[in-house]
Amino acid sequence: LHIVDNGRKAYDAAVAQTFDVILMDINMPEWNGFEATVAIRADPRCARVPIIAVTANAFPEDRARCLAAGMDDVITKPLQRAQVSAVLGRHLTLQQTTRPSTTSTP
Repeated sequence: LHIVDNGRKAYDAAVAQTFDVILMDINMPEWNGFEATVAIRADPRCARVPIIAVTANAFPEDRARCLAAGMDDVITKPLQRAQVSAVLGRHLTLQQTTRPSTTSTP
């Protein structure tokens, strides 16, 4: 888990590290979620990482704008566990979310 407080930092983190998924708040300072997503998508290292919009705007045109910017899906606020789980389930595979164990068994 990596949390940033603006879109520019989201971009910086996305190109510096490997993430299984990016949850992108739309309303952030410096760069908003649209600007950050366009910049992230322009970097070939980030072309395939799912970017999920997080927004209070639930109208169809808001969803279309998110998808047009390069986001893969949308989660609306207030966040609901079932919705977050369903959206993440569509974009993550078991292989992506399973990490090798760091403990050994006797």
